[in-house]
Amino acid sequence: MERLKFIGKRLVYLLIMLFGVATLVFILTKLVPGDPVTANLSQRALGDPQIVAAYKAKYGLDQPIIVQYVYYMKNLLHFDLGTSIRTNNAVLSELARCYPATIELAVFAIILATLFGILFGVISAIKRNSILDQIVRAISVTGVSLPSFWFALLVLYFFYYKLQILPGPGRLGNAFSAPQTVTGFFVIDSLLEGDIPKALDALRHLILPGTVLAAFTMGLITRTTRSNLLDVMSTDYIRTARAKGLSNVRLIIHHALGNALIPVLTVIGLGFGNLLGGMVLVETIFNWPGVGQFAYQSVLSNDYPSIIGVALLIALNYMIINTVVDILYGIIDPRVRCS
Repeated sequence: MERLKFIGKRLVYLLIMLFGVATLVFILTKLVPGDPVTANLSQRALGDPQIVAAYKAKYGLDQPIIVQYVYYMKNLLHFDLGTSIRTNNAVLSELARCYPATIELAVFAIILATLFGILFGVISAIKRNSILDQIVRAISVTGVSLPSFWFALLVLYFFYYKLQILPGPGRLGNAFSAPQTVTGFFVIDSLLEGDIPKALDALRHLILPGTVLAAFTMGLITRTTRSNLLDVMSTDYIRTARAKGLSNVRLIIHHALGNALIPVLTVIGLGFGNLLGGMVLVETIFNWPGVGQFAYQSVLSNDYPSIIGVALLIALNYMIINTVVDILYGIIDPRVRCS
């Protein structure tokens, strides 16, 4: 009962935050400089008042702000994000088209970041103040500090252009056509088709952008894991276990790692939310048709409905992931439910 009450409170907070974010996104979008009419109509069309008036009426741009807001919130309740000014398609369908590409890349990147981040953090804690510890810490600091767009250009230059050992931009090579859409993930859809070479090619195309996106989150996970593991290793129950003759490896795996990884959940959750938001520059550099590239194109054309849709999607990602992390905290550590 206590657990259900805890989960219920978090879900109520989620709804309140979603309403607040939706309102804030609407206000900020209206403050963006630029005119969608000027951005999307030709000079000849702009010279015709009837065309301009019809365009404004079609997208509700001729209504007062408060009226636009009321219609906006009403449409949101019906899961209607409006029509893209740039493509003339429903924003929801545009997001549904590009979101699987971002999810596939984000899942690949967060798996890389989590596996290597925890591994490096554990190694760094075990070999504290050794040369290996210094190397791992340097790698983590580099991952956090490198600008993603520069790192993307760097790996493309070396591994694609110079060494030619990994494929470049895009989700598939020119020798393959896109698989029939089932999940939207090219690797899985290719496997469902039974086309192993296509699945392997799609997986290889994930490596470079996935590594670039994973670098920052991996650095954070490494540093957080190391710091928390060292704190746990200094507690009384670990000292008692060490006095019984347990090795450092057994101490960490069987006793310390579980408690040390609880704060790491927050870092993983925030990192995954960041990746799901679509890294605009990385997706643009790698010509990855995800949310980031869609957002970039929408901003260039002052496509307000699409900008609002992307902003809401990113905010929803963060809120859902944070809510899930909060619930996991309460399940893993019962003391959280009492706070």
